[in-house]
Amino acid sequence: MTTTDMRGFLELLEGRGHLTRVQTPVSRDLEITEIVDRVSKGPLERNKALLFEKVQGFSVPVAINLFGHPERMAWALGVGDLEELSEKLGALLDLRLPRGLGGLIERGSELLGVLGAIAPRPRLIGRAACQEVVEKEHPTLESLPVLKCWPEDAGRFITLPQVITRDPVTGARNVGLYRLQVVDERTLLVHWQRHKGGAEHEREARLIGADRIPAAVALGGDTAAMWCASAPLPPNIDEYLLAGWLRGKPIEMVSCVSQPLEVPAESEFVIEGYVDPQEHRLEGPFGDHTGYYTPSEPFPVFHVTAVTHRRDPIYPSSVVGPPPMEDAWMGKASERLFLPLMRLFLPEIVEVNMPAEGIFHNLVIVSIRKRYPGHARKVMYGLWGMGLMMLAKALVIVDETVDVHNLREVAWHALGDVDWKADVEIVEGPLDHLDHAAVLHSYGGKIGIDATAKGLEEGHSRAWPRIVEMSPEVRRRIDQLWNDLGL
Repeated sequence: MTTTDMRGFLELLEGRGHLTRVQTPVSRDLEITEIVDRVSKGPLERNKALLFEKVQGFSVPVAINLFGHPERMAWALGVGDLEELSEKLGALLDLRLPRGLGGLIERGSELLGVLGAIAPRPRLIGRAACQEVVEKEHPTLESLPVLKCWPEDAGRFITLPQVITRDPVTGARNVGLYRLQVVDERTLLVHWQRHKGGAEHEREARLIGADRIPAAVALGGDTAAMWCASAPLPPNIDEYLLAGWLRGKPIEMVSCVSQPLEVPAESEFVIEGYVDPQEHRLEGPFGDHTGYYTPSEPFPVFHVTAVTHRRDPIYPSSVVGPPPMEDAWMGKASERLFLPLMRLFLPEIVEVNMPAEGIFHNLVIVSIRKRYPGHARKVMYGLWGMGLMMLAKALVIVDETVDVHNLREVAWHALGDVDWKADVEIVEGPLDHLDHAAVLHSYGGKIGIDATAKGLEEGHSRAWPRIVEMSPEVRRRIDQLWNDLGL
């Protein structure tokens, strides 16, 4: 099931009926987005990855919607379905972590130790497909069919990159999926949000007075590496280490030709350059995964020093916008993979769902094994204190019997099992950088809803009613009769 690079993944998808080659000439400006949007929002059985082979004005094809289906997202990470991610990491933590760690597990430090001990480390090689063509004297972005996605976008944006930097103090690598606005053939703007690793590197560089942050942008390569750029990892865990663990073999890397960095050897394109931590320009607007245009805001400038690529490259891209889109399944993979880590901190957690309608961080539904008064609130605060879960805008806590993936069932309990005066926790704290509803930038109100059954110890003076259910004997009897009923 494993593939070595994006090309192998495209072959796998075509063999499984999950790839459509589009031969009709289309524009990179708006037209590809409209096609992808219709595919993303259509029936799941007709949701395909798309390879646009005739992009007007370009010889480079565009691959898009690669991860826009639960099966494709699973195959990209080398598993049969997304549930295997939870099982795989859960088994690893059970085997490798000692019991009774308590506060020593803070910020995922033990996960770092586990992955460092057993994950295949990225391996440096001498020659690589991504450097079959090297443009160092006069590098240009003009051959890339970078998309303009939505009518009011400020320009064209690279939307599926692996932006690689190193901490200017510790040297730890960070790989982030940060969109890049094309200013001209040798200049980009890097949208790394304030809570992300790249922004921390920028802050560190300013503190020590560094005038440049070496950077590289990898496009394509191993699909596990492509996805890992989006993974909400704890600080100082190398995303390519996680990719190697998922893949079961090292991610092969090659040294850049103009910067002191390494990039995945199987990439389609690599854009090398540097970020000036003192230089910012207005980036955006951009039609974002929130479904709204993100307004213009200052972000750092990326100066291109080299462009390398395969002889016959394919340009990978993605489109975000009103959900559901491809990023919903990329987020679902994160949810499944990191569920065991949530349970490591909060073992009462049974299941978690971050539905696409909540664009990952706006709604988190959690079922728990409730054992004492206030247990739901304990879980709320525990989650808000766990890495990027601090950005969760609404937490709904339900009993373990509730199927968190059945939104109809969740709504029934969240609306019927709540006294809005007693069962709601409203707090202030960090919010997502893109939250347009927050009164202050990336800071504002969050809500926790205790939709569990309440008892006398929690101030509920009446006995909690029983849910209406048919007797098991009658259910079994009707199961036996069902095929004869003509229904």
